[in-house]
Amino acid sequence: MQSMDSTKKKTSAPQARAPAEQAERFRRVRDAHQSETAEDYVELIAELIDEKGEARLVDLSERLGVTKATVNNTLQRLQRDGFVTSEPYRAIFLTEKGRKLAATSLERHTIVREFLISLGIDARTADADAEGIEHHVSEVTLEAIRKHLTKHRRKHD
Repeated sequence: MQSMDSTKKKTSAPQARAPAEQAERFRRVRDAHQSETAEDYVELIAELIDEKGEARLVDLSERLGVTKATVNNTLQRLQRDGFVTSEPYRAIFLTEKGRKLAATSLERHTIVREFLISLGIDARTADADAEGIEHHVSEVTLEAIRKHLTKHRRKHD
């Protein structure tokens, strides 16, 4: 007699990975977490410049929901790393390196957001979820999503 479980489609668990492969996966996630803050800040700075003509510390603090001291500390790090320039009590500007990172981050966010919407997720939820996913998706997966979206658009045009 067959058990009921044998008639269900089995979902395979991820295969056991070699320690070096698993360590590499965890390293990639740690690296993504480290760059996440820089990506979020430069993307928001670019957005504020587009919207208001300038980005100010107080606007970043309000939009990110963090203290001005936190924003100031992060801006110092971004300045040290060559992503932004600023002077006390002045607007914040993106360097060429910062503009490139902002454009890349926005593109990744847009692609992930559009993919989630293509799956039937509402725009608000897709936007919120894309905010986290965009930092962790590999280039291989991002390219597969691009291809999926191209096919999806053709099918729905």
